[in-house]
Amino acid sequence: MQEDIADGWSGAFGDFVARFAGRFGPVEPRRRMVSYLRGPLSEAERKNGWTLAEGAGDTGPQGMQRLLNHYLWDADALRDDVRDAVVEHIGDPVRGVLILDETGFLKKGVRSAGVGRQYSGTAGRIENSQIGVFLAYGSDRGRALIDRELYLPKDWTSDRERCRAAGISDEVEFATKPDMGLRMLQRAVDSGIPFGWVTADEVYGQTSRLRIWLEEHDIPHVLAVPKSQMVMTMGLFGQARAHQLVSELCDGAWTRLSCGGGAHGPREYDWAAVPIRPWRREGWDHWLLARRSLTDPTDIAYYICFCPAGTSLEEPVRVAGSRWMIEECFQSAKNETGLDHYQVRGYIAWYRHITLSMAALAFLAILRAEAKKEGRIPAAINPSSP
Repeated sequence: MQEDIADGWSGAFGDFVARFAGRFGPVEPRRRMVSYLRGPLSEAERKNGWTLAEGAGDTGPQGMQRLLNHYLWDADALRDDVRDAVVEHIGDPVRGVLILDETGFLKKGVRSAGVGRQYSGTAGRIENSQIGVFLAYGSDRGRALIDRELYLPKDWTSDRERCRAAGISDEVEFATKPDMGLRMLQRAVDSGIPFGWVTADEVYGQTSRLRIWLEEHDIPHVLAVPKSQMVMTMGLFGQARAHQLVSELCDGAWTRLSCGGGAHGPREYDWAAVPIRPWRREGWDHWLLARRSLTDPTDIAYYICFCPAGTSLEEPVRVAGSRWMIEECFQSAKNETGLDHYQVRGYIAWYRHITLSMAALAFLAILRAEAKKEGRIPAAINPSSP
């Protein structure tokens, strides 16, 4: 029985790789790509160049480094292939959610592209690190990372010699994290993938140009904002900060709802929605959504919502709770597919490694989605097995 399952996974891996193998041209780069993908999916604790090479039977990491630094292949084309494979298996035009967030990669030295002393949510403090901005796709059938950008601080983009030394072309200019997030959302929309909502944390939610773009494209969203966020009240020309508006609510305005399952059961909070923006397009609603902790009533999170008129409170609550999916993606990718185990400094090599790690994560998401659909519980997944 176990052999039959392993054979099924081996066949699924071959089918998955066949989707984009042609992107790698000659036999040798293609073989390296397959070995590179098998490595992160193996049981090896570390997934760096040396361990990937050992798993492929090489005596050193030179072959894997050539794949990342020298062979001719398009990481953006592979990114698109990964995205299409993900939505083919877990896509949902109604409940599918696009989720923006960032994660840090702790690094030593000063030569790795984009490295510098900056706040890393991974470390919870300012550290020497690289920051990647990511877009995830989540639905009831699974979740996976589908796009990525490397954040370059201003002290990088203002030093073109330093950029060139790291393989960053002169055409790459400074972009804020919300700008990078908007760029990825634009790619997702242009690709025509099915989804119903967008969500993100305060870094992106407080950026008005991102919210305006979503509204202009009729994209429902639930975006976290700081408590100091100014919103237009329903009074004529009225404005208030988010926390001020919510503080005026009576106890009866709050509803206890779960925003999804957690490790210890349903994640329940008290929720309240306040209509905002007196001038509205017909058929659409604007809300200020608040989430209050059950154990600490002063712990309140705030969201700006844009949704079709008549949407029930349960739906934006579900979307707000779906942000955990991208955190799970980061954890899985770092623990299982070597997202942060790279040993490269160059700009292009970073994108190539990250995209290959995303491809491996997507394969796991597809396996789990298929196992769930068929009523099977997958055992340890190890496509490196024969």
